[in-house]
Amino acid sequence: MRVLLIGSGGREHALAAALATSPALTRLYIAPGNPGTASLGENVAISASDVAALVAFAQTHAIDLVVPGPEAPLVVGLADACAEAGIACAGPTQAAAALEGSKTFTKEVCDAARIPTARWERFEDAERALEFVRRRGAPIVIKADGLAAGKGVVVAQTLGEAEAAIVDMMTSDKLGEAGRSVVIEECMVGEEVSLFAFCAGRDAVLIGAAQDHKRIGDGDTGPNTGGMGAVSPPSGFDREAQERALDLLVRPMLVEMERRGTPFCGVIFAGLMLTDEGPKLIEYNVRFGDPEAQALLIRLETDLLPALAALAKGSLEGVSISFSDAASAAIVLAARGYPGEPAHGGVIGGIERAEAVPGVRVFQAGTARDAEGRLIAVGGRVLTVCATAPGLREAIDRAYQGVAAIRWDEAVWRGDIGARALSKAG
Repeated sequence: MRVLLIGSGGREHALAAALATSPALTRLYIAPGNPGTASLGENVAISASDVAALVAFAQTHAIDLVVPGPEAPLVVGLADACAEAGIACAGPTQAAAALEGSKTFTKEVCDAARIPTARWERFEDAERALEFVRRRGAPIVIKADGLAAGKGVVVAQTLGEAEAAIVDMMTSDKLGEAGRSVVIEECMVGEEVSLFAFCAGRDAVLIGAAQDHKRIGDGDTGPNTGGMGAVSPPSGFDREAQERALDLLVRPMLVEMERRGTPFCGVIFAGLMLTDEGPKLIEYNVRFGDPEAQALLIRLETDLLPALAALAKGSLEGVSISFSDAASAAIVLAARGYPGEPAHGGVIGGIERAEAVPGVRVFQAGTARDAEGRLIAVGGRVLTVCATAPGLREAIDRAYQGVAAIRWDEAVWRGDIGARALSKAG
């Protein structure tokens, strides 16, 4: 099969690595890709958001399957445009991608399907939102209604933080249209985990689970990010618990989406809170997570390509996926200043030394080559150092050995990825 993979992050590097092992693959293109994906296929200089150019490329290069990495092209209709052109796409329609594109839409689906989630209200007026949080108090969660690249959620521990988040989202242009309206939720308490499944119509096949670390600083301090690291599988959330969560929080959504005439077909990533009352939904995402995909896919044992091809046909018949019993850890190296204005241009070395550590693989994201061919940082999250091992502690230790081998002066990372999971494991 000739495959066009869309995206340029660490998730796409991990997906490219998985796809490159498939006996069914004959040619892999990545648009736009990064220096890491260039060793696995052919990078194509087309933005992930340029749907028209992506479809035109797929037509002229006889692409058999388009594999979307990020959410943004799906939310603006990539799968629909592919369908019109007669090209298979392993992602949901624009209407179904509203599960990620609109927090309000997701909440309405949850209410209709009786899916456990946080109590919520939506606001389009900043003053009314401020009045609401002043009545409710903190802690409280403020979410931009639209897509904000993982930065549109503030878990406010104080009233001042909540007020600042509302003003920042609704009265500045930092988040653009995404922040014009906000969803304000009760603050759920528990362990946060990420659940992944292939979905087609009413059918769902479990992929697996991981635990992300969202905040920039050790001890879950500082602002939210797109994710600073992950472990897989999460402690205390085994395969049986994952299947129960799928029955409670994903399959009822699929039934409701079909009832609405917008069936979901693609990868669902459900962010869950494991509360004392049982698992509750935080949000749906319509693609693999980042960095969760890196932590998951490094444990993959089966061929990913046939599963994605089946999704593109709207069927899960015969689809199976399995992972090794090994544990994995993923440590994100970000540029100094992230999640604000990151430092760009720093030269990166040591990836080969890092990958000499047993079980370690380094995935690239915000990287480029300078005029001299050196690898440099050009993004916020730049590298993900992943490792597998028989046990979680060893996987974490190996990942940090890999981090120590990287040479990049502007790098920042968390030193406690997986610490909560280890403490739970006892």
